[in-house]
Amino acid sequence: MKLTTAQALVAWLIAQHSETLDGREVPMFPAVFAIFGHGNVLGLGTALEERRDVMPVWRGHTEQGMALAAVGLAKATHRRQVGVATSSIGPGALNMVTAAGVAHANRLPLLLLPGDTFTSRAPDPVLQQVEHFGDPTVTVNDAFRAVSRYFDRITRPEQLLATLPQVARVLTDPADTGPVTLALPQDVQAETYDFPDVLFEPVVHRVPRPRADRHSLAEGAAALRRAHRPLMVLGGGVRYSGAGTRALEFAERHGIPVTETTAGRTLVAHGNPLYAGPLGVTGAASANSMAAGADAVLAIGTRLQDFTTASWTVFDPDVRLIHINAARFDAVKHGAIDLVGDADVTLEDLAAHMTGWRADPGWTARAATVRSEWDTHIDKLRAATPGLPSYAQLVGVVNDLNAPTDYVMTASGGLPGELIGGWRATGGEPTMDVEYGFSCMGYELAGAWGAAMTHSRGLVTTMLGDGSYLMLNSELFSAAFAGHPMVAVVCDNDGYAVIGRLQQNQGGEPYNNFYADCRTNHPRPPRVDFAAHAHSMGCVVFTAVDLVQFRIAYTRARAAAVAERRPAVVIVRTQSSTWTESGAWWEVGVPEHLSGRTAYEEAKPQQVRHTRPA
Repeated sequence: MKLTTAQALVAWLIAQHSETLDGREVPMFPAVFAIFGHGNVLGLGTALEERRDVMPVWRGHTEQGMALAAVGLAKATHRRQVGVATSSIGPGALNMVTAAGVAHANRLPLLLLPGDTFTSRAPDPVLQQVEHFGDPTVTVNDAFRAVSRYFDRITRPEQLLATLPQVARVLTDPADTGPVTLALPQDVQAETYDFPDVLFEPVVHRVPRPRADRHSLAEGAAALRRAHRPLMVLGGGVRYSGAGTRALEFAERHGIPVTETTAGRTLVAHGNPLYAGPLGVTGAASANSMAAGADAVLAIGTRLQDFTTASWTVFDPDVRLIHINAARFDAVKHGAIDLVGDADVTLEDLAAHMTGWRADPGWTARAATVRSEWDTHIDKLRAATPGLPSYAQLVGVVNDLNAPTDYVMTASGGLPGELIGGWRATGGEPTMDVEYGFSCMGYELAGAWGAAMTHSRGLVTTMLGDGSYLMLNSELFSAAFAGHPMVAVVCDNDGYAVIGRLQQNQGGEPYNNFYADCRTNHPRPPRVDFAAHAHSMGCVVFTAVDLVQFRIAYTRARAAAVAERRPAVVIVRTQSSTWTESGAWWEVGVPEHLSGRTAYEEAKPQQVRHTRPA
């Protein structure tokens, strides 16, 4: 079949399908996000136009935004579908590097197709080409190497035959998934080749479920059976494996209290008596107290990030770590007994070794007791008060009005702590995306656009601060133009409040975070009219200044988004000094002359590096 490189790539994308967690067959690549330039409009752009009936292409308005939308799509589909983003070379390509970092940090599949310079070099230097004096083979796209799981530059059409199977492998491999970058030189996109028909035959990709080594299983089971106070930590790997039900059955059979990480949030129904709450800095004091008392931790599908482990101070120094993870890289961290395999089938195999064993009943019962104390704390934070509402109060309203199938998102600033620490889930299918692996400001709106495309069983609500809104808001118009409904709650607290809190709580002077502390030549600097701006972007807009108004505005926004098939934005002024605190420590560099240095030096010795006994 004689095709251009670009035509062959598009035909291959269309032929790929995947199997969802509930067994449905869906397109593996359901959407392409594109901004065309001279480096991709005639090659890849023409190929996409020719297949527009089967390959949806959505117009983005920033390359970073549309690539982040592709990331949000992957998370909402539990890594069973992959978004594609294409740009010309130069600034358009480099704008997608941040999104690649988000996908890499969060272990989410993403396919990036940036244009590249001419392989012939005949017209060099072309527009947007950065020339490297000592290496003419280097282009700006080499910047993707540091944030790609798989990188290739296609310099001959027939190279697709070797690289496309690797692309599919990485995008569907639970241990190795992440961003894939195929740099496409402008001239090569248009070159033709006689491709074999077999390349375009339909394929259904089913995510593999490798089982753990039987010796490791026996060792892990023995360590767990010796424990009196075990704790389970459920991470994103449980979500992507579809192992939530299996994990809870295992916990209930053996009386093991359960906690969640950021990526594993909403796997467990809030009312489950074994649920101790979310773990870590942005988690709950209840979960952290259980972690401090545990003598064994069964971690499942987690990277054990610093916010989860409180910079490795949340666990007892002598705790035994048993880690189920598809990626050996993560499974061996801190000397854990590594059970390398799929979460669902590995838990099934581990259960066969645990017959008749249960944790201490008093320890099991403690989970509900400490979480009840945390619930009382959250109830107080959510209670209505006069004046501007707090983040916790707004989260409480959104939580109350969301249906079990709705989807909630955030990424950076103070809102991750409020959603992770305070949200009360109904359990079942995971319904939260807190991008706190890369903590990318701007993901909140762009990622919500991608999620809204694929989360058809409920409404997507994204919560963000004024800083994130100003950082990247163009995909609001993309979603409005495309006709994808969602709700965005924009919390305006006059600056980067959570970093201002960190700065001042450690003894630093307030500087360059709140607008009141930023340099300006105006005696009365301007304020952003967020409502007018969101309206100009094609959104339905509502405003609120207190909690009562917010409940009404959010209710109306939900109805308007669905009825008008476009984003509805709620603008609400918020407090800048009230936060949900778990009490856990987080290591940041504190200069010796600041008052926070004393607390730093007191906490630092509690930080341990767990090692595996000989």
